[in-house]
Amino acid sequence: MTAVPLPYRVVGNRAETTDTRTVELLPVGDGALPAFRPGQFAMLYAFGVGEIPVSVAGLRDGVLTHTIRGVGAVSRALCAVRPGAHVGVRGPFGTGWDLATAAGRDLLVVAGGIGLAPLRPLVQAVVSMPHRHGRLNVLIGARTPEDLLYRDELEGWARPYCGVTVDRAGTDWRGQVGVVTTLLDQATFTPHDTTAFVCGPEVMIRATARELLHRGVPARHIRVSLERNMHCATGHCGHCQLGPLLLCRDGPVVGYDRAQPLLAVREL
Repeated sequence: MTAVPLPYRVVGNRAETTDTRTVELLPVGDGALPAFRPGQFAMLYAFGVGEIPVSVAGLRDGVLTHTIRGVGAVSRALCAVRPGAHVGVRGPFGTGWDLATAAGRDLLVVAGGIGLAPLRPLVQAVVSMPHRHGRLNVLIGARTPEDLLYRDELEGWARPYCGVTVDRAGTDWRGQVGVVTTLLDQATFTPHDTTAFVCGPEVMIRATARELLHRGVPARHIRVSLERNMHCATGHCGHCQLGPLLLCRDGPVVGYDRAQPLLAVREL
């Protein structure tokens, strides 16, 4: 399951932004991979080009969904696939968000840019089971209004609050401008009884975690998704090493009590 990609058929490909697309996949025949959990990732193979790790962005109705930003040869090839085409998929890999251990607690979801994609299935799961958790706050940061993902879904995530901020915007933008941590003042949560899920650029993760710690959220209840160069996805090649962690195996989701001392080491 982890060494050889299985063929999946493309059943959907829609534009999110000018360089980002959401691709929906179904297994061919009976060759389905084991069930993925929110926060895990797959290795997606564009035949004749190569493969890259991509987090799961949706898990509904047997459809495996990935949101991909076209920044390299493989990601651009995957963005270009059309319904009816096939891609290879390996997985599932890595740790998930572990939503079950946050039952009954307030939830704080903080996303930066494409980091919203791995958090989307978690938010969808919470929205579909509103009585299993406390208050849900979703805080989203993007570079510009044009870079926002899943615009048609955001209104349904406001339980009680879904906030959006951008780094820069034109005069027609009526929303907030600034870093994503500025939205924390508008969120409603009890710090000591909150579990936070954070994904985005590493500088944003560190800044968000620092602010959450300052507000009283324990480090062990701050879960972050870390990114390194994942190559084999099986913990053998060492490309994704972060100190003692191999993030394809021990991550990408880890508690900030483990991540904080590692992220504090320059160039680690």
